[in-house]
Amino acid sequence: MLEGWFLWFILFWVIFLIFSMSIGGYFMFRKFLKKLPKSDGKSDMDWEIYYIEKTKHLWTDEKLSFLNELVSPVPELFRDTAKQKIAGKIGELALKEKAQEMTMDLIIRGYILATPKRDHKFLRKKLDELQIQIQEYEHYFS
Repeated sequence: MLEGWFLWFILFWVIFLIFSMSIGGYFMFRKFLKKLPKSDGKSDMDWEIYYIEKTKHLWTDEKLSFLNELVSPVPELFRDTAKQKIAGKIGELALKEKAQEMTMDLIIRGYILATPKRDHKFLRKKLDELQIQIQEYEHYFS
């Protein structure tokens, strides 16, 4: 029979493994759902990539560095995914508006629309740090 500290070690290890696999499974399942095709035959990730590819020529180095600055509060592990989602939304707006170049206004609007509501307080804080007036963008936060 197991007894003493070894029993507690094994119990802790089993709980830790189940907890770790649950977290990993959750994120893998979310990624799987984003890859499932919708009624139009394309998934959310396919549309993000489509918009990024169609608007790649509109981005300048200055605008890309601004986008990188905006996504800097996102934890590094999730930053690439967040950047893709935000760039996809910005590209979608640019195509709808037939923009000739990426503007700060387009980037900020796309950033607000692509960010989940639970993260809006961090977004507002970042925009304040960059000294960007958000009064004209308030209606995008709702």
